[in-house]
Amino acid sequence: MPLFDAHCHLHDPRVAHCVPQLIQSAADAGVRWFAVNGTSEEDWKTVKTLGESHSSVIPNYGLHPWYVSSRSSDWLSNLKSMLSSDPSAAVGEVGLDMGTRGRQTDESTQIEVLKQQLELAREIHRPVSVHCVRAFGQLQHLLKEMGDFPDGVILHSFLGTAEMVKPLARHGCYFSFSGFLTSMKEQKARKMLAEVPMDRILLETDAPDALPVVDSSMLSWIPDDPAGSPADESLEETKRLAQSKALNHPTNILSVLSWVSQLKGLSKDELSAASFKNAKRVFSYEGSKVN
Repeated sequence: MPLFDAHCHLHDPRVAHCVPQLIQSAADAGVRWFAVNGTSEEDWKTVKTLGESHSSVIPNYGLHPWYVSSRSSDWLSNLKSMLSSDPSAAVGEVGLDMGTRGRQTDESTQIEVLKQQLELAREIHRPVSVHCVRAFGQLQHLLKEMGDFPDGVILHSFLGTAEMVKPLARHGCYFSFSGFLTSMKEQKARKMLAEVPMDRILLETDAPDALPVVDSSMLSWIPDDPAGSPADESLEETKRLAQSKALNHPTNILSVLSWVSQLKGLSKDELSAASFKNAKRVFSYEGSKVN
C-alpha cells in the first residue's frame, strides 16, 4: 500500500541522530513521500538540507504560531527567499493557536502573520499546511474573508467537528489525520470522518509527535528514546508512554491508516489509495519532486 506522510518534522533535533534509519524503515512500510515542515526561521535551512539529502523529503517552510513572537523584522522576506530559491518546497507549518502555549502570542498578531503566509502560498501556487488549535472560528472567518485556495490548505492533525468539514472544504481545505485522532472520542471522530469527502482526506504522522494511542505491539519506536521502551504490549502501556512524551516513529502511519479506515468504514487498501492520490495531487505544483 503506497502511503504519503502529509505532515511531519523529521528535522526535529530529537530524532536527528537516526533520520536516515527512520526514512528507510518508513519506506520499507510503504511510505513514498514525507512532507517535512519547518516552524521558524531557525529551522528552515535544516529542512532545506534534509530535502536536498533525501529524494523522498518534500521541504515546507513556514512560521508556526508558537514562534510568531520571536520572528525577525525580515521574516516574510526571508520566507519568500526560501520558497523562491527552492521550487520543490510547499508552505508550512503556519496557523493559529489559542491553546495554553499559543495564547502567549496576541491573537490579532497571529491572524495577521497567518494571513500574510496564506497570501504568499496563493500567490506562488503552492499548498499550505495549517495548524489550528481552539481557533477554528477565527480560521473560518479568515478563509471566508480571503476566498478560496485552489492549491490546497492542509488542515494538519485535524480534530474539528463534523459541522466544520463542509464549510472548510468549500475553501479548498484538505483534512489530514495523525495519531492525535486516536485520543478523540470515537463517536465524535466517526461522525466527523463521515463528513470528510474521499477526495479531501490525507494521512500524516506529525512525527516525532502525535504517538498513536493503540496497543504498543502495533507501534514502532524511535531508537534510543528512553521514554519509548514498552514494558508490555497493551493499550494502557501506550497511554503511559504517550504521557511520558515517547517519540513517534514515521512508520506508525500504518496505525493511523488502520484507525481512520476502521472509523470511516473503509478497507485499508481503499483509504491508502485515496489518501495517496489526494496527497500527490496537492503536492504536484510546478517544481515539486512529486512531478
